[in-house]
Amino acid sequence: MSARFQELDWRRTPLGELVLRRRWDPVFDREVHEIKLNDEFLMSSLFTVSEVELARLALADLPGPLDVVVGGLGLGYTARTVLEHPTVRSMLVVDALGEVIEWHRDGLLPGGRALAGDPRCRLLHEDFFALARSADGLDPDQPGRRFHAIIVDIDHSPRHLLHPGNADFYEPEGLRRLADRLHPGGVFALWSNEPPDDDYTAALTDRFDRAVAEIVRFPNPLQQREATATVYLARTAG
Repeated sequence: MSARFQELDWRRTPLGELVLRRRWDPVFDREVHEIKLNDEFLMSSLFTVSEVELARLALADLPGPLDVVVGGLGLGYTARTVLEHPTVRSMLVVDALGEVIEWHRDGLLPGGRALAGDPRCRLLHEDFFALARSADGLDPDQPGRRFHAIIVDIDHSPRHLLHPGNADFYEPEGLRRLADRLHPGGVFALWSNEPPDDDYTAALTDRFDRAVAEIVRFPNPLQQREATATVYLARTAG
């Protein structure tokens, strides 16, 4: 391994080869953490604005105390932003990759031990989509539990999925089940790496009281252009 690249961990998982690496980026002049699954980059600490905004937008108008579930742990930026909100009472983070949870608990990722050790945070190694479609809901320890916010950052977009089995989550019946897991006035927030999808926004509007697609903009010096991501926000009737 060169001085610029350090492989912190490598695991063989049911989904393929999972790698955590750290490198020095000369363009940004800082250290970067990256997670790869096979040949695909799952996440990078180079660009985290949209992950942070996902949590901020989801919780912006919600009165506390708040119980929140986050689907997808990743590098932890969304989860840590949730815990920065002053009225968050509890946060359940669900991730299908137990290795990623271990990396946080073992301190291989910046801020990982603090996140895992926060008494409000519970890290759960489960398939978020399987829980979402189950009769018992998103918290195996409390069947039927409802949340004030459900925040999801797993697939690349509602159309570009990591696994085809996730598709039903974005369909009308999946959205109905999702709305049932929220308190009145609760918020579902979804991250997408693609421009707003009018058909998906319409599907959200059919199942929730109101829905919008917010564009998050941030600079991308690597490509010398402005980059964007989308945050979908859907609220149940209060």
